[in-house]
Amino acid sequence: MGDRLASTAGALLVGTLVAGVVLAGCSGSDEPEGDPLPAESTAILTASARAMGDVTSVRFTLTRSRAPVFIDTFESLALDSVDGRFAAPASAEAVLTVEVDGSLKTRLGAVAIDDTVWLSNPVTGIFEPLPDGYDIDPSQFFDPEGGWRPLLAELQDPVLVGEVDRDGDRYQISGVAPAANIEIISAGLVRDQDVAIDFWIHPVTGLVTDAEFTTTYRGADTDWVLELGDYGETFEINPPQVED
Repeated sequence: MGDRLASTAGALLVGTLVAGVVLAGCSGSDEPEGDPLPAESTAILTASARAMGDVTSVRFTLTRSRAPVFIDTFESLALDSVDGRFAAPASAEAVLTVEVDGSLKTRLGAVAIDDTVWLSNPVTGIFEPLPDGYDIDPSQFFDPEGGWRPLLAELQDPVLVGEVDRDGDRYQISGVAPAANIEIISAGLVRDQDVAIDFWIHPVTGLVTDAEFTTTYRGADTDWVLELGDYGETFEINPPQVED
């Protein structure tokens, strides 16, 4: 009976986190208007690096397909998607959709405030400090100054593909992200490889709205799609309830 109550309480906590993230993603705003950035890759990336480095809050969704990527050293929890929100300087909360042991799909809640990370237990649903053997810090999916600014400023072989319609007019730029930079913006899920990447950048604000890239691990390819929005929205990230 006690385990059942703990599981129910944990599910409610994760459900509250899910609701908060979803509501944050529904606030939306009209497309900013103004003079577009010059249609040249260096000018766009310079402006984008500056704009992304100054971000104070954002909603993010990261989706994985094809080869699995695990968030634990036991290779039991394969990540399918992350839906979360970030607030400067280093707070984030996210809902992780994972596949357990190649069969059962479930949702985990993750909260990070400063240097502390909590993860909901995949069995009980109760939040607890990040256990040994798990490597997932939702605040690392969006590090404005240490992650996104150098990612864009140091992009290698950049090419302006063109101006395309992707939920509005966007500049599409392709290039190669150095291994150290892609490791930071993937919260350590991608390591030890330079990665070809495409960005879709708002032509007025310079903010990145989408990114896509493919990584390789043990000879298998993994596809990633990152969506960003609700820049500058106000939301509060609080520590979860933790069982004594």
